[in-house]
Amino acid sequence: MIEISWGQLLSFVVSPDGETKTFTTLETAAYWLERKWPVDDVQRRQAARMLDAAAHCITPVGSARKAFSAAARSAGFKPLNQH
Repeated sequence: MIEISWGQLLSFVVSPDGETKTFTTLETAAYWLERKWPVDDVQRRQAARMLDAAAHCITPVGSARKAFSAAARSAGFKPLNQH
């Protein structure tokens, strides 16, 4: 399977004990949204739609990346970088 890189890394603290995760592809982000996300809110659902649309070349990858970043912040993940 070929993974679709979305350019600049997105890194977040994803747990209360300081565990970090760096997201570099649409597929990794989609997996987290589907399997590991701590909340089901509007931002998570929007990010999932955007990631799917980007994977099907319907929307820009950068737009999906921004939606994912917003969902991560909404879920309480703390950004490690500001890209």
